[in-house]
Amino acid sequence: MELTGKQVRQLRSLANRLNATIAIGKGGTDAVVAQTDSALEAHELIKCTVLNTSGLDTREAAIALSRPTHSAVVQVIGHKFVLYRPSQRDDIEKIILV
Repeated sequence: MELTGKQVRQLRSLANRLNATIAIGKGGTDAVVAQTDSALEAHELIKCTVLNTSGLDTREAAIALSRPTHSAVVQVIGHKFVLYRPSQRDDIEKIILV
């Protein structure tokens, strides 16, 4: 999924107020992927954090998590990153991209 510069700026501004919902630690990659997939389906835009014990670089973790969830990496700062994927659910408020 490719995002334009305008869309990235819009999503970054929306993600600014979010708290981290996914924490990536030492193990359990299948569980983290499943948790991320369900969070993306429920919220479309999520913030994740990489713990010091994980042994992963933040950018590597963002790319590794975005591939199986078919999401786009919006932003990587410090130990946090933001992912976006449009939801298929009708019962949530959807983000309208410019």
